[in-house]
Amino acid sequence: MSSTRKTITILMADDDEDDRMFAQDALVEARLANHIDFVEDGEELMDYLRHRGKYDNGNGPTRPGLILLDLNMPRKDGREALKEIKADPKLRQIPVVVLTTSKAQEDIFRTYDLGVSSFITKPVSFEGLVDIMKTLSKYWFEIVTLPTEE
Repeated sequence: MSSTRKTITILMADDDEDDRMFAQDALVEARLANHIDFVEDGEELMDYLRHRGKYDNGNGPTRPGLILLDLNMPRKDGREALKEIKADPKLRQIPVVVLTTSKAQEDIFRTYDLGVSSFITKPVSFEGLVDIMKTLSKYWFEIVTLPTEE
């Protein structure tokens, strides 16, 4: 099945530098060829997606095939960013997977109501994160068919 693997850019929105580093290392450990970009909060996430500010370089950054979204971030949290993404006809088709420390039922219900594709609680171990990256890769990049950028 690896011959059908698509190399899709992953965009991770997370304010924790260690979590970003662990995610990058987990992709390498899982032997995934996907490129991963990082933003530190919901404001930067929206700038990336809308090619604003430092992401306005003519062509803008590559449209991500998957967004990994932390909920608890400064400036604009993940819930607000998710609501904005799913309200935008140009962005709403991008799958968003919440990857957060929250286990609150309210967060789970609210993010699914807002249109999140999946809700995953961050694992406590690096090995757990590697397993999640492998599973996400297999599902999102080998099994499902994603819409292509217009």
